[in-house]
Amino acid sequence: MKHLADLRDEVDTWKSLSQRLSDALELARLEDESLRGELETEIQSLEALLDHYELKVLLSGPFDKGDALLAIHAGAGGTDSQDWAEMLERMYLRWCEYRSYETDILDMTVGDEAGIKSVTIAVNGPYAYGYLRPEKGVHRLVRLSPFDAAHRRHTSFALVEVLPQVDDTEEVEINSSDLRIDTYRSAGAGGQNVQKNDTAIRITHLPSGIVVTCQNERSQVQNRENAMRVLRSRLLEIKRAEQDEQIAILRGEYTKAEWGSQIRSYVLHPYQMVKDHRTNYEVGNAQAVLNGDLDGLIEAYLRSGAVNGNGAKA
Repeated sequence: MKHLADLRDEVDTWKSLSQRLSDALELARLEDESLRGELETEIQSLEALLDHYELKVLLSGPFDKGDALLAIHAGAGGTDSQDWAEMLERMYLRWCEYRSYETDILDMTVGDEAGIKSVTIAVNGPYAYGYLRPEKGVHRLVRLSPFDAAHRRHTSFALVEVLPQVDDTEEVEINSSDLRIDTYRSAGAGGQNVQKNDTAIRITHLPSGIVVTCQNERSQVQNRENAMRVLRSRLLEIKRAEQDEQIAILRGEYTKAEWGSQIRSYVLHPYQMVKDHRTNYEVGNAQAVLNGDLDGLIEAYLRSGAVNGNGAKA
């Protein structure tokens, strides 16, 4: 029923747009100068709508319309990289806020001195996965380090993962016998316990070796549900990656998927610039990007034709 409602809304949207185009053409054929201002306003509105829906057409992958799981991991570089991971967390939370997406932090490991070592965020809203999919990869920061007594320039790295959220009935089957589930007390910053009971969950998927933790909810049941949600998404990502690899091998163009060069650089010193290395799209106002203004970078990547509907290189 939800799928039917989504299709009905999409059809109604295109019908409405088609009717507005027809009405605008009729208005133009009248050649009435007194209606010129009204017609120009309508044309500008239609152009903006068409640009918006053109982008939606690019989000036609099997999971693009759905919710996403966003994970950020600090790379090598100690405190600077952990601080960079926290800056990215703030950037994406701001972007989600602008889009009225709901966010829920499922798991977080704080840094030893500052920042975070990792965080997993559930992002819920229309096309959340489709829009976040281009963010997957290594992000690089260049700045004067606030943690260096000599205030020297440092380069930090963080890995961003984007996974589709899937129901337990979709795509992935998990046998309970393949799981090892451990419980422990949730810990806050500095190592202090924030719960007296064992509410945190660690699930190990034995066949794949994937380990998922979740400790942000006060209920062990909720943490277990969230951990299983993350596990399903990670297993689906492995399944899809294996399919893409097999297709690439058949085409004679297989390349092993691994941590590679950064997809984007954020330079705060000696000048300010954010550059996406896949599209060469640049933004001079780095602070605006770090405050969540990501749409230009995301749309440039989607329009570049760099990916097909499955998120693999075309």
